[in-house]
Amino acid sequence: MTIKTSSRIEVIDALRGFALAGILICHMVEQYIGAGAPMQHSKAVGAGLANQLIDGFIGIFLRGKFIALFSFLFGLSFFIQMDNSAQRGMAYERRFLWRLLLLLGIGYVHSLFYRGDILTVYALLGIFLIPFFYLRNRWVLAFAGLLFLGLGRYLVFFFTQGQHLFLDVDPMNMEDPNLLEYYNTLKNGSLWDVFATNRWVGHMDKLNFQYGIFGRGYFTFAFFLIGLYVGRLGLLRHFRDNRKFTKKVLIGALILFVVSLGITAVAFISLGPEPSFYNWAAMIGISGIDMANLTMTLMYIVLFVMLYRKTKPEKWLVKFAPYGRMALTNYVLQSIIGTALLYGWGLGYLGELQNIHTFVIAFALIGMQMWVSKIWLKHFNYGPLEWFWRSLTFFKVFPMKK
Repeated sequence: MTIKTSSRIEVIDALRGFALAGILICHMVEQYIGAGAPMQHSKAVGAGLANQLIDGFIGIFLRGKFIALFSFLFGLSFFIQMDNSAQRGMAYERRFLWRLLLLLGIGYVHSLFYRGDILTVYALLGIFLIPFFYLRNRWVLAFAGLLFLGLGRYLVFFFTQGQHLFLDVDPMNMEDPNLLEYYNTLKNGSLWDVFATNRWVGHMDKLNFQYGIFGRGYFTFAFFLIGLYVGRLGLLRHFRDNRKFTKKVLIGALILFVVSLGITAVAFISLGPEPSFYNWAAMIGISGIDMANLTMTLMYIVLFVMLYRKTKPEKWLVKFAPYGRMALTNYVLQSIIGTALLYGWGLGYLGELQNIHTFVIAFALIGMQMWVSKIWLKHFNYGPLEWFWRSLTFFKVFPMKK
């Protein structure tokens, strides 16, 4: 069987690299804990105005937005793969399922190092993208809209009233014994101790976060659907020609951002001075935060595209493209480097480095990975994990060297 290689869309690679950079900054400043941090840790790393400003900057502008952007690009890539195969008269559904199974394996190995791995979540949620490929746009957008409005969270809270689905850990209680035990394992345990806690309990904790009342998984799948929709319209393939549409999206996102902030403020103010996060007002407030993250992510996409149309900004933004082409390799590698720097089995700086230090380290690592990616792709066709994933997907050894 002959497998054709479609021409890559450079702006998508650059956008993926941009998303990956934001994810790395968040994870590094969070010190790759992948769970709630004990109060003593938060006080130690956040002491002083500079550290508090960095934490506030990440909370407002980065956290939740760049992983959403990454999810949007996953849905977009799904459409491109399915559409390319359909144009060649080939069915891609079974191969895509096999590709997801391979991603699940890669993600599981990655999750042994870092509990906050997203690849296993993508592999499981990606299965449900297939039927949406055949639905009309209005149904795709309608379902995405319901998820963004918090449908998944409301259903879970209605049936559970905040009870944990998979693991009895309270992420809102920074002194929860389970969280303290996990933190101590990261701080003082061996590599095998970290693997032991992440191989099963870590996934149960992640399922709580993804499919419980915090509902990150529902939010992620909604962005999959937006990526599918954008791919179907060809908006990024022809991004230089869609100037009016991008302006409309930017204006709409700004309006929705103000509305979502209002909803969030009213909901959380109604909780009173000693709030409980397990009631309907809190559910509405959390959904308001999700809506704000949605609007900011849309604004990032639109502003990135607008700048990419201009010659001078494009010369800088295109530097993210090699980084994005090797996103899988870079994502896994940055977690291994980060955990080796911070965890007890490595250099053991967990809780010792303040936010300003990890912030600077994150930028240094981004710069290093961008440089290595550029050099690597001058000599090779794929990143190491990209080559491994692609070759196993098609049961064919693709040429690595150019």
